Amino acid sequence: MTLLPIEFRGLQPFVEKWAVPTQNEREKARRSASPKEIREFYEAIFPLMPDILGAVDEFPFGELPQEFRTLFEMACSLAEVSPHAELYNYSPLVPNAFEEERFHAGHGEERTAG
Repeated sequence: MTLLPIEFRGLQPFVEKWAVPTQNEREKARRSASPKEIREFYEAIFPLMPDILGAVDEFPFGELPQEFRTLFEMACSLAEVSPHAELYNYSPLVPNAFEEERFHAGHGEERTAG
């Protein structure tokens, strides 16, 4: 089991779904999530973002220990779901939009730097 830094262990229930290293995986996690899952993740992690960003910023670029990399990947997933929480009432999809699978991020398989 991948652990988080001790001060962020309350986020442990979200690691399996939301701590993913690529953009394509984050999009897939969002699209497969229920509105309830998005709400729970968003409400748990959003208030901690200043502390999370401060914690990962303590390390040189590209040198995050695994537990902080996991935390950083979850922060990237928050960036993925935030518009859906804040604008689309926790819907995993963009209302009245094209099928998202039609669009593919050229960089989507690159691992998140950290």
